Amino acid sequence: MTGGQRLFIGGEWTRPECGHYEVVDPATEETVGLAPEASRAQVHAACAAAREAFGPWSRTSPEERAAVLARAAGIIRSRAEPYTELAVAETGATTGTARAMQVGVGAARFRRYARVEPAEWAIPPQVNEAGPMGRSGVFGALALRQPVGVVTCVTSYNNPWANPAGKVAPALAMGNTVVVKPAPQDPLSVYRMAEALADAGVPPGVVNVVSGRSVAVGEAAVDSADVDMVSFTGSTAVGRRIAEVCGRDMKRQLMELGGKGAALVLDDADLTSAVAGIGTTFSFYSGQICTAPTRVLAQRRVYDTLVEQLACHARRLKVGDPRDPDTVVGPVISAAHRDRVESYVELARKEGAVVVTGGERPAHERGFYVAPALLADCTNDMRVAREEIFGPVVSVIPFDDEEEGVALANDSDYGLIDYVWSADVARAFRVARRLRAGGVGINTVGRNMEAPFGGFKKSGVGRDVGVHALHAYSEVQAIVWPG
Repeated sequence: MTGGQRLFIGGEWTRPECGHYEVVDPATEETVGLAPEASRAQVHAACAAAREAFGPWSRTSPEERAAVLARAAGIIRSRAEPYTELAVAETGATTGTARAMQVGVGAARFRRYARVEPAEWAIPPQVNEAGPMGRSGVFGALALRQPVGVVTCVTSYNNPWANPAGKVAPALAMGNTVVVKPAPQDPLSVYRMAEALADAGVPPGVVNVVSGRSVAVGEAAVDSADVDMVSFTGSTAVGRRIAEVCGRDMKRQLMELGGKGAALVLDDADLTSAVAGIGTTFSFYSGQICTAPTRVLAQRRVYDTLVEQLACHARRLKVGDPRDPDTVVGPVISAAHRDRVESYVELARKEGAVVVTGGERPAHERGFYVAPALLADCTNDMRVAREEIFGPVVSVIPFDDEEEGVALANDSDYGLIDYVWSADVARAFRVARRLRAGGVGINTVGRNMEAPFGGFKKSGVGRDVGVHALHAYSEVQAIVWPG
């Protein structure tokens, strides 16, 4: 669009009152485009538009809403190539990752929630004892899922397609309307998603997108009196502040926050499988993902071999231009974030860890690159083992027996996704049941996209994905009548 991207408010592409800012390609450091900076008043206008649209949209049939989502999925798939190119430019993800895991998963999530789910279920009749009015009888009941209302979706920078789609699609399927506040680093892809939804026939005001670098933009999207629920993906620190605002007005929350995934590698594990899984921390989004197995707990009998194999794996990975099909590790999102990742590697040295490989800047003239770093001889009280680095950095900690391994894994503020590697599946399940995490992968880092997703402790509140997202974006209403 001439003069830069516009906001999407009430079905209209609206000029931002606070101008534009540059979106920078983390691989080339060139300008990808100009993103709009919304004013607080414009954010509140978006929330008001969503409130106005909520009544009519919530009264449409589930089948009508499903048809819109299905059309949106088809449009996204038909535009996959330009959308992929933009995602690569905004995020620095490799082309393969952007095509499959960003745009591809985004389309798949709209397609998944185009499947109409039952919105009501009968409760068996019950014979009640005499109540305060002295009457008794048989009562029937029905439980209904009702939409929450207006949902603010605050999304993360590491996946501007899958993350917003995972919020918007189930929210719309349940009859809610949404205001999306994308991460400031890569909002342009989210506007393309809004464009696809508009072309699919989403009525004006049902989907709104507002962006900006100012904290005030996100604050306005959360504190608006028109907002009934906030769905947030991001850091625990920001999640706390959002939760405080929501708590004052009893707004519903869905919080997917930080992680420091523990990967327990037991002494009977298939180390080839473990290295391949743990190695995704280096390559998948360059470690900028909350579910990464960044804290490796290795039983002492396999510790040295595992460290050696992880180091060899890290050194083999090509770091460079994400558009090059041979590239495995792209850049991190910004110069500031690269500095942060590098500071943690230096901190590890000061804390007494051994930097086995990586952590330095590769010899590229431009781009925010960090070579995959492996830190050995760590202890669980080191900051590199306790804090979310969000980069291609893996810390390895030895342990002696199963009891100690479980204790170390649970000794964390976080509890999003943990992992267990063992050739004995019964043993792995026994260990998994003792881990204080919302999810546990056994001999894999893969996910079942119908399984509930969310965290224990400071990793979040609530569960989404699959049918659980339909629960998250709905209220349960009981209707009772005499039988």
